[in-house]
Amino acid sequence: SLSMPLRVCVFAGSRSGNDPLYAEHAAALGKELASRGYELVYGGGNIGLMGACSEAHQAAGGKVISVIPDPLSPVELTGESVGHVFRTKDMHTRKEIFATLSDMFIALPGGLGTVEELSEMICWTQLGIHRKIVGVVNTLGFYDHYLQHLDHCIATGFTRAKYSGCWCSAAEPVELLDRMELAVSTNAVPEGAVNTWTPFPAGLAAAVELEEMDDYQAFAT
Repeated sequence: SLSMPLRVCVFAGSRSGNDPLYAEHAAALGKELASRGYELVYGGGNIGLMGACSEAHQAAGGKVISVIPDPLSPVELTGESVGHVFRTKDMHTRKEIFATLSDMFIALPGGLGTVEELSEMICWTQLGIHRKIVGVVNTLGFYDHYLQHLDHCIATGFTRAKYSGCWCSAAEPVELLDRMELAVSTNAVPEGAVNTWTPFPAGLAAAVELEEMDDYQAFAT
């Protein structure tokens, strides 16, 4: 069975989009995660929806963990990161940390990077690399086409129907978190196809728990 999650990874655009509701939902998600006692893991910086979510979470008293690759870390590119900052050498290490530290994943609206991260975490649940629910904040129907495509993969025989339990969506953050918590508490997330994956380094999570940033460097290089 699954334990209730403690830490949530949020994927989001580094831009704010062309409707103010995108940023409003990002901030609402950060605030709601803090109110429910979750820690936030995100990709660093304080721009776009990433900044709106992380700053609202921290302002509401939540703990924030930023994970940002060195090439993206200059302030002129992404602004100031919020919370405890881990710098990695590349995108792959960043994702390994996301996946290791987080119990659930949520995608706010965003561009290619957000869609790629969202898709990979769904795929990892399907493959059995982890067994974690992935949620989509479908602000203003932003992800309608994406969600339709996931259904299309099932309808055309390329994805087994049981894996529709890997993801869920809602039009706003509070409803989404309710649905995700229900999926976890009722054990609705399907088991993946393979269970022989090598787990990520155990010391990685421990280093973060203890906030021993220097110890982490062994995993970043």
